[in-house]
Amino acid sequence: MTADPAGLVDPAGLVAHVVRHDRCVDVALTVGPTECVALIGPNGAGKSTVVEAVAGLLALDDGEVRSAGRLLAGPGRSVPAHRRRVGLVAQRPDLFPHRSVLANVAFGPRAAGRSSREARHTARQALAAVGVAELADRAPGTLSGGQAQRVAIARALAADPSVVLLDEPTSALDVGARQEVRAALRTAVAGRPSLLVTHDPVEVMALADRVVVLEDGRVVEEGRPADVLARPRSAFAATFSGLVVLHGTATAEGLVLDRAAPGAADQPEGGSQPEGGSQPDDGSRPDGGGRLVSGTHGVPPGRAVSAAHHPTAAVVTRADQDDRGGLLRTVTELEPRDGLVRVRAGELTADLTLAAVAALELTPGTPVRVRVPPAELTVWER
Repeated sequence: MTADPAGLVDPAGLVAHVVRHDRCVDVALTVGPTECVALIGPNGAGKSTVVEAVAGLLALDDGEVRSAGRLLAGPGRSVPAHRRRVGLVAQRPDLFPHRSVLANVAFGPRAAGRSSREARHTARQALAAVGVAELADRAPGTLSGGQAQRVAIARALAADPSVVLLDEPTSALDVGARQEVRAALRTAVAGRPSLLVTHDPVEVMALADRVVVLEDGRVVEEGRPADVLARPRSAFAATFSGLVVLHGTATAEGLVLDRAAPGAADQPEGGSQPEGGSQPDDGSRPDGGGRLVSGTHGVPPGRAVSAAHHPTAAVVTRADQDDRGGLLRTVTELEPRDGLVRVRAGELTADLTLAAVAALELTPGTPVRVRVPPAELTVWER
């Protein structure tokens, strides 16, 4: 991806090409004038480098940053952070403890040269916009975490930013406060270019118009949240979305999974005959391969494909108690996860209740059969 290819990006948006050799980062991205783009990736992928470069906290080795038609950073030029009109909301609100809430929010407009009266009026409007107008006279030390973060959002809005940066804005909050803060964030991103860094899929779906995935300092995937999270093409996006992603070759009804060893048989889901009249598969090999059927399938046979399903959709039975077909695998790991037990069996993964795991008497080494209902499996071409 290149920054502002052919000059087609609206100048009111954000165009950034961030290059830092010491961090092995070379990321180019664009944000439309009313678009919120979520930037996701593993730790060390380059997300913070991009945010710091756009905010003016980190110099570029190469590339450029443009916002609202202004060159903020580029060859021989770097506009100071306080002159960039960039609103930053970080994990911690970092309010001035010796100033009232109103004075905290009025600080930006006042520093920009507006009169005290104008700055206070703007601050009250910003506080009202995020639903905390009644906190104007409070001291920051008396606020809850969620209240303080909403004040920080109001402070960013009061400065009339040309771009908003949201750097994991809810990660330090408890579950109850996150919903209120997300509502305030929707106000913050409405009508202006915004860049959101988060590890929360719910936040992506609630706020972002587009997702950009970083790995090892490069863009590896991008698209609408519904597409990226439902059909992840990168390893991190798959982990982030919570889906199990499998790879193989398309058939008329679904896919043949890639095999871990030569000669592994193709087991039709539910025990149907393989295509071409070949010998039926009894599911006797646990080392990979096998067929899965998809209820929403349109890739021509023979194409390389990926498929995804949620791990709660997979059905697991003991192989020694079930002869109804499915993919034969061996349990390799049992992992407690969010009130469930994640059962790993080769490349297959299922989330079961603790009661189900106990009833099946599953332990590492137990032979199992795994089925994925066709309605739960989505297939797309790689």
